[in-house]
Parts: sequence; structure tokens; C-alpha cells
Amino acid sequence: MDGSFEEYVISRGDALLRFAYVLSGDRYLAEDLVQEVLARIHGRWHRMAHVEQPDAYLRTAIVRQFLSWRRRRASGETPTDPMPERASTVDTATRQATRDEMWRLLAALPRKQRAVLVLRFYEDLPDAEIAGVLGCRQTTVRVHASRGLVRLRRLLSPSNHLPEPVGGTS
Repeated sequence: MDGSFEEYVISRGDALLRFAYVLSGDRYLAEDLVQEVLARIHGRWHRMAHVEQPDAYLRTAIVRQFLSWRRRRASGETPTDPMPERASTVDTATRQATRDEMWRLLAALPRKQRAVLVLRFYEDLPDAEIAGVLGCRQTTVRVHASRGLVRLRRLLSPSNHLPEPVGGTS
């Protein structure tokens, strides 16, 4: 790995932020996670010269920070400013509805199941790498993925949606 810490953050900071955002579902928490991890790494960046893939190392640090996050917002406010999205051929309403549904479903999962699904489907990592990031066995990764997908399927089942209004006009 060549280059300074500043060069790395300029070139890869947005990708780390997007990853943390998908993982946490909260723009401000994502910023806090990335900032905290980068602040911890900054002082020992020179020792990372032997690390061939700093992205993998930092992704692991972000996931671990997310899983151990203990701070809560004192005010209880929930920010509503969305992350900017890329231009798409899909209409805005459909894209927004799909995005909202995804966040609702991911938020319903326990943190480890959510982390496994984000690492598998957003980062496209194999189970062995996910196990390394989470510090567990591959079988544990598969269990979390399986349980997470089962839970998502249950949440998506028609029986969990509000019933359609019945009746007609009198």
C-alpha cells in the first residue's frame, strides 16, 4: 500500500461512507462510524504499509464499530435528510418506495444478521471473508444469513401487510 493517509481518505472515503450507510441505515451514524474508525487508524497508518487491502481492514473495523456501538442520541431526534442517490431510469416514486421498504426491512433485523446480509449482498463478500470481518466461523455467518433471510421473507409475506379495505359504496 502506497500513499499517505490523506490520499487514501480522499480516494476511498466516499466508498467507506456508503458502506457504513448501508450497514447502519443512518447517514449521521455512518459518518460517525467512519470518522471514529479513521481517527483510530490515523496515528498508526504508517504501520499499515504491510496491509495489501486497507479497504478490507477498514471495512472490518467499521463493522466491528457498528456492532459494538453503544452511544445513543441524547435528544432522541431522527434526522430525515436522505443520502443523495444516483440518477436512474426508474421513476423517483418507485425508487423511493423500494428504498424505504429496504430500510424498514433491514432495520427489523438484529445487528449481526444485518451486518452479514450487507457484507454478503452489498459488498459481495464470500462467507470466509465475512467470518473474518465479524470474527466468527463461516457456519455462524451462514446461520445469521439464513435466519436474516427467513425473517425478511416473513416480513415480506402478504399476511404482514395491512389488510385491504373491504366493502363498497352504500
